[in-house]
Amino acid sequence: MSSKRITGFDLARALSIFGMIIVNFKISMVADTGGPEWLSAFAGLFEGRASAVFVVLAGIGFSIMTRKARQGDAKELRKSRLLVWKRSIYLLILGFLLLLFGWSADILHYYALFLFLASLLIRASGKVILSIAAILLAASQLFLLKFDYTMGWNSSFHMYTDFWTIEGFMRNLWFNGFHPALPWFCFFLVGMWLGRINLTDKSARKKWLVASLITFIGVEVISFAALKIGGFYLGEEVAIYLFQTKPMPPNILYMVSATSTAIAFILLSVYVTETSFARRFVSALIQTGQMALTHYVLHVTVGLGLLEVFGILENGSLPFAVLYSAAYFVVAILFSYLWRLKFNGGPFESIMRKL
Repeated sequence: MSSKRITGFDLARALSIFGMIIVNFKISMVADTGGPEWLSAFAGLFEGRASAVFVVLAGIGFSIMTRKARQGDAKELRKSRLLVWKRSIYLLILGFLLLLFGWSADILHYYALFLFLASLLIRASGKVILSIAAILLAASQLFLLKFDYTMGWNSSFHMYTDFWTIEGFMRNLWFNGFHPALPWFCFFLVGMWLGRINLTDKSARKKWLVASLITFIGVEVISFAALKIGGFYLGEEVAIYLFQTKPMPPNILYMVSATSTAIAFILLSVYVTETSFARRFVSALIQTGQMALTHYVLHVTVGLGLLEVFGILENGSLPFAVLYSAAYFVVAILFSYLWRLKFNGGPFESIMRKL
């Protein structure tokens, strides 16, 4: 795939940020209930899906960024790895600052680990990358069966009690955090593999879009049946743990379902940006997607910070959480448009490139 920017990825990135804003604002406001069922169902659509799209896109971007290193000599490979390691450190620092700010659901420190691990696989073949993803996914499922997934969490599953200990941090990072490397690194690996496919080829896009939609439907049907049958024989709690397609715990059905929806969503976004009619309406969203790192940081520090200042962070209803998320995203789009009139990249993206 050419290194020329594919704006469909930026559109998908912007919409995934919107989904993450809804999920994160809802969690932070403890607003899981209190609204109509259709609104609860709408907000629930983004749980573990928006962030999965975000990580798959990160893998795609990594493959495009390291294309020259795959094709060049050893010097080019070392140069690319050094760049990736610098970005990993930058994201790790940003992630820890957000954690110190009080944002326990940070994804950036996980993302820093994913980048570092991926730097060791720059020249691995697509088959090797998918094989590693399959092995890691299988290992993560064994861990879910062998170890206590609730360890470290409080009763509401909103606070990790021993995060700032070495044991707790490593457990959270690899096993049972919000985005644990086992199995969330698999999303990144799938993105790396997808980024090596020529997605400007419409026939290839169509093939993978159809395959991902069929896989998604098949997995959801299997999950529904397994929950019914498993609930009868194993008990409802065990069946939910093993067979639901929600992100916590990240069982194999969730991982396959979320990967399928992420691929389908990204490919559909590419289709949208290729139509001249739609491109007129999504240009501002594309600019927002190009500033995804900035908006991720700001939605925590500014979006949630304002609620904290006014003392309503943990007292919101579901309708308020969704409405506030939508209003905040509109402001983010406007900010992106105005910022890009004068600057080429977002503030945090520009700082990263300068460093």
